[in-house]
Amino acid sequence: MIYSLNGKLTYTDATTAVIDCAGVGYGCRVTYNTLRELPEIGSNAFLYTYMNVREDAVDLFGFFTKDELESFKLLITVNGVGPKAAISILSELSANALAVAVSQGDTKTITRANGVGPKMAQRIVLELKDKIGDDLSNEPENLSAETGETGSKSEAVSALVALGYSQAEAKNAVSKCDISKPIDNVIKDALKYLF
Repeated sequence: MIYSLNGKLTYTDATTAVIDCAGVGYGCRVTYNTLRELPEIGSNAFLYTYMNVREDAVDLFGFFTKDELESFKLLITVNGVGPKAAISILSELSANALAVAVSQGDTKTITRANGVGPKMAQRIVLELKDKIGDDLSNEPENLSAETGETGSKSEAVSALVALGYSQAEAKNAVSKCDISKPIDNVIKDALKYLF
C-alpha cells in the first residue's frame, strides 16, 4: 500500500496529478479541491493516497488533506459508491461540507456532484450518518460560507456546460476564479480561462 507521496509535481490536468518520487512518476486521480491546493508545476508537493486494486487495474487516488482521504474511504464503503463517484462528490464538497450534509440528511447538496442521483445520495446519508464525524458539522459560520461558495461554483459550472464546455473544463476554469464575486462576473472570468 502507498500511504502518501512527497516529491516534485510534474503534471496536472482536470482529474490527475503526477508526482515524481526518486525518478518514478506516480499518477493520482485527484479531486478539484485537491487540484486547487497543489503548488505550481516543478514545486514540491505532498499527497495522502489510496490505492484501489481491481482485477484489471491498479488506481492511485491523491488527497491534499487527511480529512479528504478519510471521507473518500468512508464513501467507498457505501453500497454502489465507487471511487469515481467518491471523487466526484469530494470535488463538489469539502470533507467538512460532506459531513454537514450527511449529518443533516441533506441529499440535495450531495446530488450536486456529477453522476450522483437521489438514490445514491440517500444511501450515502443512511449508511454514513452514524460513521461520519459530527464534530466537523458544529461550525455554522463555516457551513454557510462553504455551501454558499459551492452553490455559486455549481451555478457557474452549469452555465458553462450549457454553453458547450465539458464538466471537467468548466469546473477547472471556475476553480481559478474568485467565487465571492457576483455569479455573472465568475462566469465571465471563467470564460477568459477557457479561451
